[in-house]
Amino acid sequence: MKGRARSSSVRRVGGKRSFAVALVVASLVAAPRSLAAGWLPHPADATWTYQWTDSVYSTTPTTEKVTVKDTKGGTFTLAWTTVGLNNPVDAVSTTGQVSFQETNTGLVNTDWTSNAPPTSWPVLCGTSVSCPNSLSSTYYNVIWGSRSPVLAEPLLKGTTWPGAGGAQGDVSASSTYLGDEQVTVPAFSGPVTAAKVRSTITQAGALGDPYGSGTRTIWWVYGVGPVKIEFQHAGGSGAAVTTVMLQSTNQTPQPPPSDVDYFPLTKGQTLTYSWTNTKHLAQPEVERFTTDAVANGSARFTVKSVSGPIKVAGTYGFSKRLDGITNLWGTTQSATKLKFPPLGPKSAAAADRNHIVTPFDLMTFGFNPIIQAYAVKGATWPADPASHDFAVYGVTGTTLVLGVQKVTVPAGTFQALAVRTTLVQAGFPYGSGTRTSWFAPGRGLVKLVFAHGDHSVSTVELTK
Repeated sequence: MKGRARSSSVRRVGGKRSFAVALVVASLVAAPRSLAAGWLPHPADATWTYQWTDSVYSTTPTTEKVTVKDTKGGTFTLAWTTVGLNNPVDAVSTTGQVSFQETNTGLVNTDWTSNAPPTSWPVLCGTSVSCPNSLSSTYYNVIWGSRSPVLAEPLLKGTTWPGAGGAQGDVSASSTYLGDEQVTVPAFSGPVTAAKVRSTITQAGALGDPYGSGTRTIWWVYGVGPVKIEFQHAGGSGAAVTTVMLQSTNQTPQPPPSDVDYFPLTKGQTLTYSWTNTKHLAQPEVERFTTDAVANGSARFTVKSVSGPIKVAGTYGFSKRLDGITNLWGTTQSATKLKFPPLGPKSAAAADRNHIVTPFDLMTFGFNPIIQAYAVKGATWPADPASHDFAVYGVTGTTLVLGVQKVTVPAGTFQALAVRTTLVQAGFPYGSGTRTSWFAPGRGLVKLVFAHGDHSVSTVELTK
């Protein structure tokens, strides 16, 4: 094909950035939501009554009431007490409060305070003097070892996250979302759907070892909060087990959002794509993407040419947050004899404008998010003219979730989420048009069709 070789660099979010920096930036934005929604709602009048026991240290059930002490947007404090609940004289007496912040990566515990635990309980510090750690309440069992986040979001299939806790940060946890499960607790007349989260917790150096270590399972109900906890403490055959059950609440269970992961960030995953354009790329360009680094809900993909008329290598960064799957950056170096139509925006110097040289360039072109975290049919979002995306691309338009569709590509047949975006890049027909992307559970992008404004069509398919 006639033409001269060309090298290009595609930049995204200010150009090339380190993976560590991208992680920090992606974690700062808080996600707004209704006070009555989410995995831990906090309207001012919300109340929960729990009952818990410890099979070794507190066999008499303790009932405690939890209320909302204060709330301001995504930050709130819950208070609990055992006073006035007709507890037996040998039940644990406990009062305290625990503070949270809702962030774009999940629910974070920011502070806690309470009276001291019973003196007969294990000491959860390296010294018994002024030890601020305790497990003698419902919410201490919730935040133990996993304060940031307490519960990661978006909560999708396969989600795992590390955590730390304790006053000195000496408690570590590895948490895994195990999926939905029907659970029965006294607060509701029948079974309710709960998200089941299991944490392996380790504490070293405490006088009470191994009580601070073990396996904790929490059942979270959307619109209610935690409804059941089982903490199997480490030790021998007589190891303690803490059990917490929700007895009553004025909050109503709601259907949880879909936990299908349409854009997995799995280290070591490889995706091979073939793409063509009816006018500008007749010979298929085949490229392989590998997820080579994953941390805290963000990932770095590398791309390399397999075959075709474009020689390309580069990296892309993505984050998975409550506001969706977001492209953080993209940097490529390419060479080809092909001549593609120019792209904008007009505000950028010609040498600084983007080039489409990979399937991910086609997928990310325009504006974020690529797809929502909890995508539902009919959902829509527009480009933001005040955003950094607009400064990079100069693209206006709207994205619409079409719903799940059957799609067949060389890699197989999938029930994939179809997402359609209309794009207008003023003065640049190739940067305008209609793009439809199909995302399959556990695989990510499996097909893309971009009908450009210059009457050419780019088609991307997953081959393996």
